[in-house]
Amino acid sequence: MKVIFLQDVKGQGKKGEVKDLSEGYVRNFLFPKNLAKPASEGNLKTMEFQNAAEKKKKEKEKEDAKALAERLEALKVIVKTKAGEGGRLFGAITSKQIAEALEAQGVKIDKRKIELEEPIRTLGVTQVAVKLHPEVKAKLSVHATEE
Repeated sequence: MKVIFLQDVKGQGKKGEVKDLSEGYVRNFLFPKNLAKPASEGNLKTMEFQNAAEKKKKEKEKEDAKALAERLEALKVIVKTKAGEGGRLFGAITSKQIAEALEAQGVKIDKRKIELEEPIRTLGVTQVAVKLHPEVKAKLSVHATEE
């Protein structure tokens, strides 16, 4: 019996996959738990439309991420902090502080998307990578200045 998986089923198939399985397994396990539905013509067409809509949505997200990346690369983020002799900071500038400075400039980005290997500990300009989408990264200029 051909079925379309509605969820991932370990050892059988992934969501959206069409597979031919034994009728007893399908009727006694998959259907009662809403893990699959019959692969009729109507259900297959519905699945195609859903896949097309999902693909469009992912492309739009990628385009939005590219536009945001261009905007971020043009921005200069200034973070004011206390510093001692030789340009060493008291403490460090973390991704949370960078995210807050960006939000003050009108750009909202989650601090977890800012890829900072280690906190910034000196005055000056630092290039920081921001992962906006699995395929889109941007470079952000962070200026650490003394208060």
